[in-house]
Amino acid sequence: MTAGHGRTVSAELDRSIARLLAIGTLASVALLGIGVVLLFTAGIAPLAGAPPFEPSRLVDDIAALRPAGFLWLGLVVVVATPTSRVVASLVGYLRRGERAMAVVAVLILVVLLASVGLAVGFEG
Repeated sequence: MTAGHGRTVSAELDRSIARLLAIGTLASVALLGIGVVLLFTAGIAPLAGAPPFEPSRLVDDIAALRPAGFLWLGLVVVVATPTSRVVASLVGYLRRGERAMAVVAVLILVVLLASVGLAVGFEG
């Protein structure tokens, strides 16, 4: 592999990750914005407290245009976007044969999964 080809692959990975982050950010802002508009049109005070997070209700809440569904999904997208960036980086590193960076990406995913596990454990 020549240096020029390596830079091209690296630039392509960087562009893909940038696109992923931009899409995740725009999607989360759109979902949160819709949720806030629905919250105000329903006359619900923003500080009234949120319903518990129940992933099984997201589709029903969104189909019924309930603000909670859009707000929760927006928050899920906000949290999932950086995690998907790490996954995309891991795939790119594995394709390029960069084992050390792939190990770092796996370790970051382990930390992220542990934090989600701990958060769920504290919640329940």
